Amino acid sequence: MTTRKTPDRTPKGADPRATAVLVSLEFGKRDATARAEEAARLVETLGARVGEVVTGKRDRPDPATFAGSGKVDQIRDALRLHNSQTAVFDQALSAAQVRNLERALGEGWKPVRVYDRTELILEIFASRARSHEGKLQVELARLEHQSTRLIKGWSHLERQRGGLGKTGGPGEKQLELDRRLIGERVKKLKERIAKVVRTRETQRSGRHRSGMLRVSIVGYTNAGKSTLFNRLTKGETLVADKLFATLDTTTRRLWLANDATAAISDTVGFIQDLPHSLVAAFRATLEEAVQADVLLHVVDAADPLRDERISSVNEVLEEIGAGEVPQILVYNQIDRVPGLEPEIVRDAHGKILNIKASAATGQGVPLVREALLELAATGGSPLASAA
Repeated sequence: MTTRKTPDRTPKGADPRATAVLVSLEFGKRDATARAEEAARLVETLGARVGEVVTGKRDRPDPATFAGSGKVDQIRDALRLHNSQTAVFDQALSAAQVRNLERALGEGWKPVRVYDRTELILEIFASRARSHEGKLQVELARLEHQSTRLIKGWSHLERQRGGLGKTGGPGEKQLELDRRLIGERVKKLKERIAKVVRTRETQRSGRHRSGMLRVSIVGYTNAGKSTLFNRLTKGETLVADKLFATLDTTTRRLWLANDATAAISDTVGFIQDLPHSLVAAFRATLEEAVQADVLLHVVDAADPLRDERISSVNEVLEEIGAGEVPQILVYNQIDRVPGLEPEIVRDAHGKILNIKASAATGQGVPLVREALLELAATGGSPLASAA
């Protein structure tokens, strides 16, 4: 038996959308347990709960259903047991696989909605976007993702046609209509986001002319970036123990000492296998990292997968063109790691390698300010390679 069940059960009559069955299959590549745990947190971020985790091992994904017929039967049984109509896969699926799964899992039952990892992250971004800019970027990401998944018989867009524009004549095939409508909306969104980019470039130019040190806080989602930002700036950016609590970039002026100040930006959190459509759509926001003089790369020091998290963040930074921007690694949450004390770690030449701190308690935060003051005083001289 390859199904791991949680001890509690969904009450009879519970909202079938509030409980999901999570599917985590291992193909011998990455730590399946860690991936499943992260997917469960993504589900919880949307306000749902995981009623059951269906696990298993395969040599390769099944072309039709990803999971294979036997595993599909197990997933269907789990959905019925929990009165759930939502199945979540912690990896990416093809459009055909999603369609086949929804048909198979709903057979003799109720309509079932299947989310893969990409759809789940897009759904979270859509639910979290608050600013006009953030909403534009999320809508663009969702539409561009959908445009790559249009296949004959695909019906997910039917509910949204009213908001995409005018429909074509009776002779226009539905697939062609969907593609045309999405294309028109994508074009409009890109034009509106381009205006946002120009506004941000004007603001950045002003800060650059002032000689102000430009700092961007980056890191894996839920590593404590916003908590550090608030500690440094006495700001009130939303802090929550949820993935992607911050979507909109916030920039504040940070006083360092005497006449030295910095412009510091809090950015959206990164995640392993962040959908390319999101990276592309949020390029206007992430441009703050590209244009920064230095990146504060916040890492959860208590995370056993911190090295993998660092690599995932660096991959996204490379993708957006910020791979060469100097970094200071900030090992955060040292209060959760016995034996770690606040300190600035330097190489043999005295250049900064990393800083150990706790944004939650304030330990080591003055050291972060001290490091930024040092950079501001030296004109943002190159840092040592991250270690």
